[in-house]
Amino acid sequence: MADTGVVLTDIRKNFGSLEVIHGIDLEIAEGSFVVFVGPSGCGKSTLLRMIAGLEDVTDGEIEIKGRNVTDLDPSDRGIAMVFQSYALYPHMSVRENLAFGLKMARTQAAEIGMRVKAASSILKIDHLLERRPGQLSGGQRQRVAIGRAIVRKPDVFLFDEPLSNLDAELRVSMRIEIARLHRELGNTMIYVTHDQTEAMTLADKIVVLRDGRIEQTGTPREVYEDPANIFVAGFIGSPRMNLLQATWDSDGAIRLGANRLSSAITAGSLLPGDKLTFGIRPEHFTLCAGGAEALPAKVDFSEYLGGTQYLYCQLEDGQSVTVEYRSSAPIAAGEPVHLGCSPADRRFFDAEGRRLL
Repeated sequence: MADTGVVLTDIRKNFGSLEVIHGIDLEIAEGSFVVFVGPSGCGKSTLLRMIAGLEDVTDGEIEIKGRNVTDLDPSDRGIAMVFQSYALYPHMSVRENLAFGLKMARTQAAEIGMRVKAASSILKIDHLLERRPGQLSGGQRQRVAIGRAIVRKPDVFLFDEPLSNLDAELRVSMRIEIARLHRELGNTMIYVTHDQTEAMTLADKIVVLRDGRIEQTGTPREVYEDPANIFVAGFIGSPRMNLLQATWDSDGAIRLGANRLSSAITAGSLLPGDKLTFGIRPEHFTLCAGGAEALPAKVDFSEYLGGTQYLYCQLEDGQSVTVEYRSSAPIAAGEPVHLGCSPADRRFFDAEGRRLL
């Protein structure tokens, strides 16, 4: 078993009589990169701030590298936090910003110099050390904010939506920088974002949150290919998974409008006519000539994105689906198509949204 960097045990958070974090249990392996992802208001930033010590824990325990830090001050937890806002001192140079926290901790000048030099080298900001924040781009300011965390030599890095203020191109380059930083430093990193692209590209493990509860944890591949419920299926992936209303048929097949799809679902408590949801990723649809399990559809709109094209279609029963289409043959709006999909790529959920297959 991997050494645990951070352990959360039955963590709860109340604001007055309102409970917003509902008994979260989570183990984060030392040296891993874990991303908390979920919609606004799901509790991901609140959970991160409790790990940091910026929010009190109503109930439960937090351990970092085997130490119970639940009641410790942030400065005693062995963490460093990078915020959405850069929070740099505008009147100080980059060098002074990097060194400020160490000076407040009464670190020796020689040690401060060594740490600042090492951090600026890792982040490639050596040439910026004498500039002030006002003379830097957004990406450069974010590097300085990360450098200020690095010089503290923390056990755990905490990132609270650090790329939200950057434009699209800079977000991509900074994702690469943060991934490289994790490989070089090897520290435990916990990263909060609402951007699933960041979650999928950065994480060793994703923690999907909703309404203060964990819906699923797993590798990016696990949560994408094997979502535990409808919420995860619909939230992870862009475009999202197609989720279509269907019913359980008398012989174990799934009825989708006038069409039937085979499944390997065990009936259990299901009765003929029970409502189900059929899930299929856009890339798992294929255009075919027809057949017993092909779904007739009409193309409403085609979105050309260079290497990929998305077809927005309507099934015969009126439900909408998105199809990833990689052929160069043009398809016009209004054109009829038949959609096929492999049984291995089909996902089914019961009326409460729980995964069946």
